[in-house]
Order: sequence, then C-alpha cells, then structure tokens
Amino acid sequence: MAERTHETIESGTPDPMPYMHPVMAKNYGKWTFHSHPRPGVLYHRAASGDEIWTVKAGTQRQMDHYTIRKLADIADQFADGFVRFTTRSNIEYMVTDKTKVDGLIKALTDNGFPVGGTANSVSMIAHTQGWLHCDIPGTDASGAVKALMDELYHEFVNCEMPNRVKLSTSCCEINCGGQADIAIVIQHTKPPKINHDLVANVCERPSVVARCPVAAIRPALVNGKPSLEVDEKKCICCGACFPPCPPMQINDPEHSKFAIWVGGKNSNARSRPTFHKLVASGLPNNAPRWPEVGAVVKKILATYKADGRPWERMNDWIDRIGWPAFFEKTGLPFTKYHVDNWRGGRNSLNASAHIRF
Repeated sequence: MAERTHETIESGTPDPMPYMHPVMAKNYGKWTFHSHPRPGVLYHRAASGDEIWTVKAGTQRQMDHYTIRKLADIADQFADGFVRFTTRSNIEYMVTDKTKVDGLIKALTDNGFPVGGTANSVSMIAHTQGWLHCDIPGTDASGAVKALMDELYHEFVNCEMPNRVKLSTSCCEINCGGQADIAIVIQHTKPPKINHDLVANVCERPSVVARCPVAAIRPALVNGKPSLEVDEKKCICCGACFPPCPPMQINDPEHSKFAIWVGGKNSNARSRPTFHKLVASGLPNNAPRWPEVGAVVKKILATYKADGRPWERMNDWIDRIGWPAFFEKTGLPFTKYHVDNWRGGRNSLNASAHIRF
C-alpha cells in the first residue's frame, strides 16, 4: 500500500496549486498582459515570457461518466491533461502551445461543447441542483438551463452584448442561484397544504418549526394528533418546511410559477453591487422546455442588446433609462407586484465598497 503523503482537508478552501497547470503555478502573481483573442479564448503572458491560452467551453452541470471521459480525452490530447471547472459549469483547458488552440476548439465543437462565454457574451447559467439532487425544488433548474441555453446558443458563442451578461436559475425562493443580470426563480404562491394524518409519523416537529425563516409554523393538535399549523399572514411560501416534513406539500402544478428578476450584480468593478428586482411573474412551470420563460428572457436580452451602451451592465442600462422605460421597451406588463415598498433594510442594503465624497 502506498504511503499517504498528506491528509485530506475537508474544510475551508482547498489549496489550488497542486491542480494548476505548471505554467500557471510557476508564474502565479506575475502576469503582465492579457487579451481576448476570440470568444471563449483568453491569452495571458507572464513577466518571464511564458504564455498560456485558456479555452472555455460550455457543459451541462449534470454529466454522465461517458461525457467526463470524453472531456478528459480532449484534455489529454490538446492540453496535457489540465482542466478546471468553473462555478458556472464551464470547463476550461489551459494550453501553452498556440498551435493547439484551433484543434482544441474544433474537438470541443465537434463533440457538442460550444466554445464561448467570455467577455461581453451571455455566460453559462449558474443554477441550483434541480430534481436530481435537491430536496426542496419546485422546478428543475438544470432542465430550465438546458432549454434556455439552447435558445441562447448564439449569444454564448458570440460577443455582441454591451457587457457581460450573467444569468442564474433557482429551484425555489431560497435562491441558491444567487444574484444575476437576469435571474429565473420559481415561486410558490400558496402556503403549504398539510396532511395532518402523516405529520406525527414522518416529521420531527421542532426541526420543522426551526426551519421556517419567518416563524410562521407552530405545533398544534389536530383531531387529537400532534401536528403543525401555519400562520398564513406570516408565510412567505418559500418551501423551506417541505424537506424536513414532506406532508407539508408546497409544490403545486397551478400555483408554483416562475418569476424573472433583473439588474443583480455581485461585482464592484465600475459600480456598486446591486440587488435584482422583479419584472415578470406568474410564468408557467411548463417542463420540459419552459417556452414562456425563454420568451421573456430573450425579449429582455434583445432589448438590452439593442439599447445598451458599450460597457453598461444591465443594471447600469436600467439606471440610465429608468424603470418606466424598461417596461415600455421590453413590453412587459407592470403590476402591483412590481412595487418595491420594503424599507426595512435601506441602511444595510444601500452599501458599497466605493468611497464617495
């Protein structure tokens, strides 16, 4: 048995150095120049004169081992076996020989992995696990992403947007997908329906009460059996109670709907981070292709592409034209649900690392 050289650390951020391409590790922190030769390709040159090209390709998040083997074979052939996966389920190949770049791009494209997602393109959608893995979803984010990226293929492999466009999807309103220029989130619009006959046998009631983020659930006796009840005035229909207690059924084919949010941004590069805002709701959870969701997303992207100025992120574009013009240009209806009248977090949410005088 081979001697173990180090113990696996299962907490905190792992050390990336053992997994880096040798040229990247050698020149860590010493890069002097970078450029963007074409969509999906990045070029870096170090002070030592070493060069490296990074080729980014889109992949599905959930992959079978045949797909992983195919990606690994491409890496062995063109990139000395070095790859890395991004948080948006892209795969990146590092190449030190420029003559291998075109062959690598052709191999990826021929095998169904589009090269793109860099600079001012639509990047791969960051998304949550969906039905395959998560215990709480009201929809399949992975499936919605597949359907959307099929529709947005051209915008992924071309750099035609005013600036980069980040998208995300979430299976529920707890929103693991996070902030994005366009976020697609499922919403439960009705409180859970409780099967009181099963609660006592299936659920650990204190855990369910503790799981609710707004303290809307409390113990109750129903027909002489221990059960739970929901204060519907407090309930935000998030679905957090469903995993520890399946008898609290929140998914509903009629009342679980998609909503679209725009203008979110995590970066602090040119303007402060921003929270996204609701612009469309009540879209049907229409698997497996979700055409209504795709139509709204494409409408927003087409309007931003035509009207945005160079380097404007989506939130910058909306700030410039104003929300009334946004709804007018996109043709989306404005309803009472779009009025943001919550002021509880004004001091904490209106924050930035920018210093202004």
